[in-house]
Amino acid sequence: MFIDFARISVRGGRGGNGCVSFRREKYVDKGGPDGGNGGAGGDVFLRADPQIRSLLDLTYQPHYFAEDGKPGQGSDKVGRSGEDIYVNIPPGTLVFKGNQFVADMKNAAETLLAARGGRGGRGNAAFKSHRNTAPKMSERGEPGEAFLLDLELKLLADVGLIGFPNAGKSTFLSRVTSARPKIANYPFTTLNPNLGISTWHGTRMVLADIPGLIEGAHQGKGLGHDFLRHIERTRVLLHLVDINGYARLSAMECVEALLGELRLYSDELMKKPMILVLNKIDTSDDEKIIKALEKRYKRYKVFPISAVTGKGVNPLMAHAAKQLTRIEPEDPPAAAAEPLRFVVEAEFQVMRENGDFVIKGVKVERLAAMTNFDQQEGLKRFQNILKKMGIERELARKGAASGDNVRIGKVEFTYEP
Repeated sequence: MFIDFARISVRGGRGGNGCVSFRREKYVDKGGPDGGNGGAGGDVFLRADPQIRSLLDLTYQPHYFAEDGKPGQGSDKVGRSGEDIYVNIPPGTLVFKGNQFVADMKNAAETLLAARGGRGGRGNAAFKSHRNTAPKMSERGEPGEAFLLDLELKLLADVGLIGFPNAGKSTFLSRVTSARPKIANYPFTTLNPNLGISTWHGTRMVLADIPGLIEGAHQGKGLGHDFLRHIERTRVLLHLVDINGYARLSAMECVEALLGELRLYSDELMKKPMILVLNKIDTSDDEKIIKALEKRYKRYKVFPISAVTGKGVNPLMAHAAKQLTRIEPEDPPAAAAEPLRFVVEAEFQVMRENGDFVIKGVKVERLAAMTNFDQQEGLKRFQNILKKMGIERELARKGAASGDNVRIGKVEFTYEP
């Protein structure tokens, strides 16, 4: 089954907790703190794997969580870092975080850091100072990043086969490649894009058989949007037309209708080199239709063929290979450089939500997540840092009174001025 959209959840591993330990050794008086730091949490990477053709596996397994770091130990032993995990996706996948575009994974073996693991918490040896030579506190590991990612696959192919249903696209693909798509004499036999590889006198071509398009495809009719996006990356378009027409449309009207759909969907598609392929001449060899198409569409080369018998296929493939040698692979348009802006943001914000005072800010939320509130010294350090940052003063200014509930991330406590 071909799946070209998936939503996955990724989360970096949490850092290991720091250790509270003191050196205890014979003949060593007051050995001092030797608690080691926790290991860093593992990262989650996306990796483009050319062996994968669909996002099907990600729909069955949408959650990817990296390993947590191990806690530190005595004798200054640092905890082992969590292992990274790699999520394999097909080349040509676009990565989105909400509505924000993140990356275009076009190249094989290309990797993207999707979620960073948290750093390990410090052990009590790291808090030793002249004032406190025997600290009895440590940090908890930092939580890893967590995101929901939307993945959208756009096939990477040299040649895109387009046309109305039952135009013979799958038959043509099976004729020029080793691909064996489902072939039958009824419309919409192909419901998922198929890929095939053809080599013509040293020129390697990847062909994509796109399911049949219908009028209104640019508006999404007949899954038009799902199919049209797969030809946006192709370098050459082969427009297959049934010489007998489709439904109530003649061959000429089929060409005009499909060109209109492409034009309404994207002007960029109309700029791509296109070859008109008049198929099924084994059923009706009408020279008037061929000449009429050549006269009407002079900018396109017209090839009459029979995908069943192979008549006319060799000249067509030779011309397609010649076109590909003239066209350089398209690079994604460079993003416009944004002007440099200096933005000064406050370290924290204090706001009122549902009767509680909520404090938000990267630094203060990380501090709350990594503080071990079971340790008296750790709690005291947390209070001192909040005071130095001016959070207590801001709470008082916002009208906080004794007994009010205060939240920082997932930590809640009662305000006492």
